[in-house]
Amino acid sequence: MTLPDNHPLVDGRTADAPLIRAYRGERQATPPVWFMRQAGRSLPEYRELRVGHAMLDACLTPELSSEITLQPVRRHGVDAAIFFSDIVIPIKLAGVDVEIVPGRGPVLANPIRSVADVAALRPLDPAALAPIIEGVARTVAELGSTPLIGFAGAPFTLASYLVEGGPSKDQLRARTMMYSEPHAWATLLNWCADVSGAFLEAQVLAGASAVQLFDSWVGSLSEQQYVRRVAPHSKRALSHLRGYDVPKVHFGVGSGEVLAAMRDIGADAMGVDWRIPLDEANRRLGGTVPLQGNLDPALLGAPAHILEAHVNDVIDRGRVAPAHVLNLGHGVPPETDPDVLTRIVEQVHAG
Repeated sequence: MTLPDNHPLVDGRTADAPLIRAYRGERQATPPVWFMRQAGRSLPEYRELRVGHAMLDACLTPELSSEITLQPVRRHGVDAAIFFSDIVIPIKLAGVDVEIVPGRGPVLANPIRSVADVAALRPLDPAALAPIIEGVARTVAELGSTPLIGFAGAPFTLASYLVEGGPSKDQLRARTMMYSEPHAWATLLNWCADVSGAFLEAQVLAGASAVQLFDSWVGSLSEQQYVRRVAPHSKRALSHLRGYDVPKVHFGVGSGEVLAAMRDIGADAMGVDWRIPLDEANRRLGGTVPLQGNLDPALLGAPAHILEAHVNDVIDRGRVAPAHVLNLGHGVPPETDPDVLTRIVEQVHAG
């Protein structure tokens, strides 16, 4: 499998973009910068556009998903766009009854609690991905030389939502199922891997120049649990991209204890959350991969001089890695002043 001839990495639009070169391990004079959740609730233009549109409907309406993806690129001048979607979109497209409840997050009508529930899950019909493909294609046509990052949730995070029925602080039900029903667990995570993998592949073939696999809940796992019960399935998700020469970034929240194991599933670059400094993350990874991160989102609300010093410190610590992409250690909080993000981009690009 290879990328189409009109793909931005093939026809030259994004092949030399600072972000792509950094992900491939080539240090840039100043780190490329983008922000997780850079599109969305922190932007007034997003809130205006969302009036009358439910979250998941916006994700599945190509005109809206494309426009929302483009908004932070126009406003902040970031070095990449990330496709506006939601971690649960692939499972919704596969027929799972899930909705976003304001103030809570994704909630499932019928959580997966038994072997029979797992057996009832149906494969993702490729035709269901049509609105994703169109949304990505629309976006890429507007971005020019700015790369689009595709994304998907890692199998453990998807499985956690499916088993818990919604967000959970500790994923107790999911981790119990991991041990009490190991065969059903493996079947469930393989299903999650395949819907995530298909979701990633659709974005890549439609023009995404890089991808990021998010494991939002991986911090609830021990290293042994991750290596034995989760990592093979995350590797399976990324295996859907085998043959496509597209950089793959892996990011997890609370992932300091499993960074090396997360890299080993096939990641080209590692996202690091705010809990450990980049120089320590690089040490744990043996200096083997480019790093992405890891500004503390809490400091977006701090006085300007404190945030500026924090940005400089993260950049300094990132210098020990093969290459560095500046980002947050998690997503942009909804209450963030968007001008703060613009100033960070200006500060980084000024060197």
